[in-house]
Amino acid sequence: MTEVAGPVDWVTRYADEVIAEAERRSPGKPVVCASGLSPSGPVHLGNLREVMTPHLVADEIRRRGYEVEHLISWDDYDRFRKVPAGIDASWAEHIGKPLTAVPAPPGSRFPNWAEHFKAAIIDALAELGVDYRGISQTEMYTSGAYRDQILLAMRERGRIDEILDRYRTKGRPAPAPKQSQKLDEAEAAAAAEAAEGSGAADEDDGAAAGADYYPYKPYCGQCGKDLTTVTAYDDETTALTYVCTLDGFTETVLLNEFDRGKLVWKVDWPMRWAFEGVHFEPSGVDHSSPGSSFVVGGQIVAEVFHGTQPIGPMYAFVGISGMAKMSSSRGNVPTPSDALAIMEAPLLRWMYARRRPNQSFKVAFDAEIQRLYDEWDALETKIAAGTAAPADVAAHDRAIRTATTVLPSTPVRIAYRTLASIADITTGHDEQTLRILSDIDPAHPITDLAEVRPRLDKAQTWVNTQLPPESRTQLRTEPDKELLASLDDTQRESLRLLAESLDTNWSLEGLTTLVYGVPKKMAGLPPDTKPTQELKVAQRTFFVLLYRLLISKETGPRLPTLLLSAGTTRLKTLIGQ
Repeated sequence: MTEVAGPVDWVTRYADEVIAEAERRSPGKPVVCASGLSPSGPVHLGNLREVMTPHLVADEIRRRGYEVEHLISWDDYDRFRKVPAGIDASWAEHIGKPLTAVPAPPGSRFPNWAEHFKAAIIDALAELGVDYRGISQTEMYTSGAYRDQILLAMRERGRIDEILDRYRTKGRPAPAPKQSQKLDEAEAAAAAEAAEGSGAADEDDGAAAGADYYPYKPYCGQCGKDLTTVTAYDDETTALTYVCTLDGFTETVLLNEFDRGKLVWKVDWPMRWAFEGVHFEPSGVDHSSPGSSFVVGGQIVAEVFHGTQPIGPMYAFVGISGMAKMSSSRGNVPTPSDALAIMEAPLLRWMYARRRPNQSFKVAFDAEIQRLYDEWDALETKIAAGTAAPADVAAHDRAIRTATTVLPSTPVRIAYRTLASIADITTGHDEQTLRILSDIDPAHPITDLAEVRPRLDKAQTWVNTQLPPESRTQLRTEPDKELLASLDDTQRESLRLLAESLDTNWSLEGLTTLVYGVPKKMAGLPPDTKPTQELKVAQRTFFVLLYRLLISKETGPRLPTLLLSAGTTRLKTLIGQ
């Protein structure tokens, strides 16, 4: 049954526009949404917006009962541009070859560079529930699928050169639009790395002074690289002559039979819009400035390929909190696979669904992930109560399911920060973890770790990979006798009050009330006393005392979780009761 459009959000609005555009341009045919990814290196979380934006729009269109296809073009016939950090410098000998002709990194099980880097994002997209049809540009070009389009572009090379000339700025590229947020040094580096390898990189805008312009670049028949210059072309016979500037190899071929080369990016992209009949495709800021590939492509697709530019919003940068630590150790920025190792797929989908494409946001790899999960859990509570805003309901629905699939979720929702604290304290020991979890809510005890998976596993991975060693928690095995001996009567009485009430408050909620309540009782205040500045100081002093006795630090995980983790017997021993 066809669904009607749900609450109005940015996805709904774009779906309305795209459906109207498709019915105007190609009535009765499937709606086509498109993305392009270059497997020149790891596909980053910023690149993921290139996929998630059309995915969400295509999914909304599919929910309404329309036939729709989401294409992902793998730009695997692009040139290998540079040797990334962490790869042997000898790979520089392959610069200029198609990505599918470059050996995979050492130790890889894949046949070439492109397939190696495609694999991780293919797995991530499957986990995220993204339905698409992948198109290898290597296969398209080498099979001759684009032959007619290439011949057309070569016949119209003068017109293409004239279009490009409208935007040339004396050799200086037009500046990209400014981001809506100021990027710190680490994020700026990530933005540059995420953009590296895009089709627009390192390409000229036409002919050098006094030379003829050709929108086609052969790969050399001797060295296999694109360091070639076309020196002659005959429109009638399609005879094309090129010379390799690296090794001097020269060759004359018939372009109507030749399949070892590709159109330059600013011609290639609009050619594909027309070839695939694309109705919707977003672009990053590097493609959206005056004179950039998206802007120029709009004129080339109309004037040369007689097609129509797709509706295409510009999407903003996706930042990473906690990224600097990962960057310095890995030589790159986090990928969707990295994010999915520490968070559930619906949460990652939600981050892309709830923000308009032109809004920047950050994916959290540091402790901010705990606050993000708190926000997600609070939203689910509001939705269950019927108090959530319509746009929030829509973003949540797009996060947890697609038109055809409901994504896996954790059966019992326990705060991510609580699970992370337990994983930290128990170092992943299943029996201890289950013991603590069963005490969180004695009225509804956890009896099997499957009830809190996969969230528990994600939290465990976060602790293992993102929590600095100095922040890890280690419960004392023996009491701190020196500290216990130094306590005054007030401190000893506060510990006695805590110990005598443990058994009757042994749950996460009960212990929370208890640790905040002991300082109130010590001050002669009723349990429902609202916190004053003086009371907050007393509570903080009590908390510091407990942390010092339990883990020999002044801060740590939330105290109720820490107390549950210790267990009543060990806890009483450590606090001298």
